[in-house]
Amino acid sequence: MAKKQIMQPPFNIMIIGQGGRLQFEAVLFAASLRTYAPDFQGQLYVAEPQPGPLWDRDPRMSDDIKTALSEMGAQVVPFASEHFGQSYPHGNKIEGLKVLPAGQPFVFFDTDTVITGDLTRVPFDFNRPAASMNRGPTWPVEELYWPGYNAIWKSLYDRFGLDFESSLDLDQPDEYWERYLYFNAGWFYGADPVAFGQRFAEYAVSVRDDPPPELVIQPLDPWLDQVVLPLVIHSFGGGRPGPDLDGLDGEITCHYRVLPLFYARGTDDQIAAVEKVAAPNKVKKLLKQHEPFKRMVYQGRGRKVRALFDQNNLPRHEKALRNKIKAAGFWMR
Repeated sequence: MAKKQIMQPPFNIMIIGQGGRLQFEAVLFAASLRTYAPDFQGQLYVAEPQPGPLWDRDPRMSDDIKTALSEMGAQVVPFASEHFGQSYPHGNKIEGLKVLPAGQPFVFFDTDTVITGDLTRVPFDFNRPAASMNRGPTWPVEELYWPGYNAIWKSLYDRFGLDFESSLDLDQPDEYWERYLYFNAGWFYGADPVAFGQRFAEYAVSVRDDPPPELVIQPLDPWLDQVVLPLVIHSFGGGRPGPDLDGLDGEITCHYRVLPLFYARGTDDQIAAVEKVAAPNKVKKLLKQHEPFKRMVYQGRGRKVRALFDQNNLPRHEKALRNKIKAAGFWMR
């Protein structure tokens, strides 16, 4: 008997749209979603921070960008910055969630992401939130007099009344960074964006304004969102994503971050996807306004970066990639 196919419930997507680099990345994201996930039934929301006391400059996107996003089916939704703003722009992903429809499943993506496959095939379990595992041992930072991973992470779980032990990966050794629940905040998902965002903001403000003593020598900028995200996900009954979600940060999505690094280490298929999505005249006209897109994608500098490296034998550390690109005079962001 044939196995009955499970229908994926509709879900919405949120990215951040802001003047400067992010607005051009938003165009590429929206175009890639239309191209590679044409059966996507949800709504793409582009959350846009508004001017206010927490911003030194107007953070809104230009009108031509907003028009293009609307024509591609995206909905630009404004939000007010109550906690973060200019001092911590990563907080946009926390505060933007409040303007999505409450009670509707959502997936958040960093704007410097491109869709390269059919996103509707990803079997999200929205009742068990998760986030990207495409991360390294960036936080906490090992210091001479630090109390260790256990003490730092346990202090955070204790702060919010969460069970620390059940968050651990017991296949990893004690005091090794991968034993502890830690994500890249480049994508995450859940069942209710408003509830998720409220808790995310509550936890983030608490840690920022009154960190536990164990964090006294730990940097929180830019890591605050990634420090708090595991706590939020754990509080909603979520955890590490299973293998069913391997297409994220794989064949279905690519968090490219900055274009020189993308051209150095992206796959041939990912680079072909970006260049395909960027090719139509309506998209090209907008993206060429941003110097890195203009030079890397349209004037061929990205291909020159790629030629610097053997993609089958890349340097182990990102710093080596950056240094070689900079030495060749090709670094941009």
